[in-house]
Amino acid sequence: MPRKLMRYSIPQGNGKLTHSFHQWGLKIATALAFLTAMALARARAWQNVLHAAYPHKPISFTRISAAYLAGAGINAIVPAHAGDATKVFLAKRQIPGSSYPAVTSSFLVQTIFDTTVGVLVFLYALSQGLLPRPPELPRLPAFEISFWADNPQVLLFTITVLGVGFLVLFAILARRAEEFWDRVKQGLVILTEPKRYLSEVAAWQGLGWLCRFGAFWCFLEAFQIGGSIHNVALVMSVQAVSNIVPFTPGGAGAQQALLVATLEGPSRAAVLSYSVGTQIAMAAWSIVLGFAAMLLVFRTTDWRGLLRDAESEQREEGGEDAGLGGAAAPAGSRASP
Repeated sequence: MPRKLMRYSIPQGNGKLTHSFHQWGLKIATALAFLTAMALARARAWQNVLHAAYPHKPISFTRISAAYLAGAGINAIVPAHAGDATKVFLAKRQIPGSSYPAVTSSFLVQTIFDTTVGVLVFLYALSQGLLPRPPELPRLPAFEISFWADNPQVLLFTITVLGVGFLVLFAILARRAEEFWDRVKQGLVILTEPKRYLSEVAAWQGLGWLCRFGAFWCFLEAFQIGGSIHNVALVMSVQAVSNIVPFTPGGAGAQQALLVATLEGPSRAAVLSYSVGTQIAMAAWSIVLGFAAMLLVFRTTDWRGLLRDAESEQREEGGEDAGLGGAAAPAGSRASP
């Protein structure tokens, strides 16, 4: 006789839990898709800047995108934006006859738009009272913020020393300064064509910022903080502030302290859960994309070797000229999430 088919029913509570998990996973996946689109939009903007600097050289979008993703992945592992130097190193390898000063300055072109939008977002958050007042900063439980806020004299001294050091280095290498600045200008050539800059660089960066906005909105929804223009502006401002002095990868620690102090409504546990969860998801996704790009395009996963090669090649290229290029390297810039 045929066996009777037994039917099992899933309890309603478990069904709701499964549905909630699926909804959470969908929001996280959408946020990660937005982050991927943001990186690719920024890579397209950089490719267009390089096209303007080297109009007669073939520049592959696939390889420039892979260089961008690889550098972003390294930034998620190593503090102080070490991955930015890797982006420049890998991009330069794709353009025969290119120089570090030119490729580096082309990479820094993006900071013009980023700084403008970042300042506007920061001013919006400040005008709405979303960020803590300066007297409250030293009480925040994050060394990166409280130390500098509590010791403004030390911050001023540090900035002064760095500035003087740069001027001394420039004076020592001044004999090759003219050649160096000619190469730097080559990377900035697209700025001499405002219409082209707006359509081929600023437009793509604007798309990248919209994707970034969408990613943070989805993360806020996934962790039940609530997606809103106010909350997204606050999160983006906090991320910018915490990355000013990157003692840790991605500004870990500083972001949590600022968000706990500024996000009103959700509990401290909910804010910490959102902040830590989002930072882990973003860092892990950057690492996955970065290593996938290194493996599929550059046939390596040795990111430490890439960092060593970038440093040694910069030192070797042009002797004194390379030294100036190193001074202008984007170690302290922030052109990528």
